[in-house]
Amino acid sequence: MPEHPLARALSVPLMLLGGGLVALQSQLNSHLAQGLGTGLRAGAGAALWSFGSGLVILTALVLLVPGGRGGVGRLTGAIRSGELPWWKAIGGLLGAYFVAAQGITVGTIGIALFIVAFTAGQSSASILVDRWGLSPAGRHPVSAPRLVAASFAVVAVALKAGDQLSTDAGALLIPFALLALVAGVLQAVQQALNGHVSRTAGSLTTTWNNFLVGTTGLAVLFAISLLVDGEITGLSPDWWAYLGGLCGMVFIWIASWTVHVHGVLVLGLCMIAGQVVTAEIIELVVSGPVGMVGLLGGGLTVLGVVIALAIRPATRSL
Repeated sequence: MPEHPLARALSVPLMLLGGGLVALQSQLNSHLAQGLGTGLRAGAGAALWSFGSGLVILTALVLLVPGGRGGVGRLTGAIRSGELPWWKAIGGLLGAYFVAAQGITVGTIGIALFIVAFTAGQSSASILVDRWGLSPAGRHPVSAPRLVAASFAVVAVALKAGDQLSTDAGALLIPFALLALVAGVLQAVQQALNGHVSRTAGSLTTTWNNFLVGTTGLAVLFAISLLVDGEITGLSPDWWAYLGGLCGMVFIWIASWTVHVHGVLVLGLCMIAGQVVTAEIIELVVSGPVGMVGLLGGGLTVLGVVIALAIRPATRSL
């Protein structure tokens, strides 16, 4: 485990940046979906591009890097032998749901509410993931830091949702907010499943497998979307709207490196802080001034992270 002071110093802003990239990816995929067309078809198309473009780059890396090719061989061998149950290798479907939810919901409920609802689901579900022993590390008791962070995040989403639900069109936002909450829950499960795959095949192959499975799932979703209302009217004129897949790849790289410096708990908490702060900034730039309730909700989430980091045990949580 790298413990050099410079590595630890650089890893903190990197973890915050990683969280910020999750929020930025959500905004980019939503903007791309709005530029592509309407309905489920546009959201599925934006998500398919995000995962598909990342898959192309990762496939090239896996083919070029000997460790990547060897990891694919170990992964397929472990699945065939039963050493790794096949269902532990389909975490990419859960990531695909998250990316699809970005394109479908952010344009309606805004980036800030989406991210706060997402982090509330992620923080809460991570407690159960540890409690049930879904990750390779096995069962862990509920930790005070994670419980504090989850509690503050849930209060924050209640505040932000309540503020937006008080409007005339508020009731229409409930299904979209729930989609974001479920995306956070599934993200916690996906991280646990990825841990099993990474132990067998390494981080690069795990990332590639996620994009492969996710792209396959999104291709099926896009095919289904052709049967329901919606249309693809053209391509987005903004080149930067197509960078969502790159954001996802960089985020995964940051997470795979910094987790060895600070551990899972600190990584998760810093990512949450980066997500929420970046989401508030994006909403300020895109939609104008953020209301006091919105600022309070985001501030509560970050405060929960700070308190959780302050009370965490001295030993790292891996």
